Amino acid sequence: MAGRDEDEQRELDEPGLPEPFARVLGDYERHLRSERDLTAHTVRAYLGDVTSLLEHAAALGHVELDQLQLRTLRSWLARQQTLGRARTTIARRATAVRVFTAWARRTGRTAEDVGASLGSPKAHRTLPAALSAEQARLLLDAAAERADDGSPVGLRDVAVLELLYASGIRVGELCGLDVDDLDRERRVVRVLGKGRKERTVPYGLPADRALGRWLGAGRPALAVSGSGAALFLGARGGRVDQRAVRTLVHARLADVPHAPDMGPHGLRHTAATHLLEGGADLRTVQELLGHASLATTQIYTHVSSERLRSAYRLAHPRA
Repeated sequence: MAGRDEDEQRELDEPGLPEPFARVLGDYERHLRSERDLTAHTVRAYLGDVTSLLEHAAALGHVELDQLQLRTLRSWLARQQTLGRARTTIARRATAVRVFTAWARRTGRTAEDVGASLGSPKAHRTLPAALSAEQARLLLDAAAERADDGSPVGLRDVAVLELLYASGIRVGELCGLDVDDLDRERRVVRVLGKGRKERTVPYGLPADRALGRWLGAGRPALAVSGSGAALFLGARGGRVDQRAVRTLVHARLADVPHAPDMGPHGLRHTAATHLLEGGADLRTVQELLGHASLATTQIYTHVSSERLRSAYRLAHPRA
């Protein structure tokens, strides 16, 4: 563990930050990993944004955290804009810095939270692509046709696609599932989501049938001594990885005429959209998707409204 910490510290020192900045960055990384229990990807994103700010501050002659001022943060954001960063990127980086300065104030590393008043551009919210119900059916039918030969990988692919669409879970959540996370009697799956929050998500009969075929004939054919409890396995018997699932979704969508090209997250968008169009309320969809905020779920109401308007424009003679 000590060797690992030393390696991480050397990585933090590489940008040439003043020693006080590098030390604070190391403390912040340990806070994100140990206390907030964030994923490695999220930790890298937070550290990258904060490192960028501290490098900017060092270029302005600051060497201590207490020297940071609101105008320092604003000039850093302005530089992001001159570098051509997207509004969504700038907004995300501003949020990351506000989280960092709040932590610095809370832990006594600064006398005030200089980022509390930092504004950021409002990101343009684009409507996520979603399959129609017919396209979703064609996707699953195409995958089933390819699995008619009974190959283990084919059976797995059908089960993966059926479960993604039936439950709306994230690709990382799907890849992390173990066999015991399935309760086939009640047709629910136990999911470990962001922040290690556990939730139970139902799935339908077609997904259960696909899972039954995978568990009965597909998984035993691929399992090896190192497979462990993983629900979905790769061709070599290890736990399936996210890249393989993304490749699968893109490939099978290519079999569906006029379907938008999307990854597993597109199937999550599709599941949420179809739930709302079928009459589910926002709170229910929020629980199923594992959103911390209802505001995140509300974008799907815009998706459904836009689909309604599109159908109206196509169908009504005086639209």
